[in-house]
Amino acid sequence: MDPIAVDPVAVDVVAVDWSGRRRGSQRHIWTAHVHRGRVIGLTSGRDRAETADHLIDVASRSERLVVGLDFAFSLPAWFLEAQHLAGAGELWRVAQAEGERWLAECAPPFWGRPGRPRPPGVELLRRTERAMGRIGGHGPTSAFQIGGAGSVGTGSIRGMPVLRRLRGAGFHVWPFDGPGWPRVIEIYPRRLTGPVVKRDPGARAAALAHWALAPDVERVAAAGEDAFDALVSALVMARHAEEIGALAPASDAVTLLEGWIWAPVSAGGRP
Repeated sequence: MDPIAVDPVAVDVVAVDWSGRRRGSQRHIWTAHVHRGRVIGLTSGRDRAETADHLIDVASRSERLVVGLDFAFSLPAWFLEAQHLAGAGELWRVAQAEGERWLAECAPPFWGRPGRPRPPGVELLRRTERAMGRIGGHGPTSAFQIGGAGSVGTGSIRGMPVLRRLRGAGFHVWPFDGPGWPRVIEIYPRRLTGPVVKRDPGARAAALAHWALAPDVERVAAAGEDAFDALVSALVMARHAEEIGALAPASDAVTLLEGWIWAPVSAGGRP
């Protein structure tokens, strides 16, 4: 299939607001599904393994599915090179085998647990995270941070085995893999929601009012930040489905190791 010739209405879009919690992740993982421009699902209650099951099931019933996951798909290139890993897929394999040990020991360059301060003199961000900039005072944080406010490392380390499973089920993971369906992209919800004050229920409701949603969907999304992030991310992805369908794999060595956060071209979403 020509990756550019895409009817955006014909693309199924799923966005997942992820969680790396050891227990109770099913209360914090939210999945939003937009089909032919209409919200047909905004749900929680699945843990990480069950979420992977759900995505594989949706893909089995969809000719063109794109999934957005909001955790880091890789780590800085220097880390992969130091571990003699040739690509992100090898990192996912190692994370599946060693990730829980990384999280338990929190040895440098991982940090954030009590007594484990941020290591000095180490590049903690990927190139895509540095390029993303700040939106409403917020910017991407390092996947090496596995504790403390704003930490995303736990979710990323526990998400990498899911990427490995999805790739094994036939998903194409951008920007590492060639074009094809179903495909998976890394998202940063703050880039897609904009500078809304997401901790404020009124601000969430006001932001959702622009999308002309069904009242029950709007009510669920306005009730919590996780549901809000999942839904708005899916809606923005659906709006730019043709652009997502045209995504080509990375061609430079650093991006092939580190990955890239997708955002609309107008928001600096291409490497």
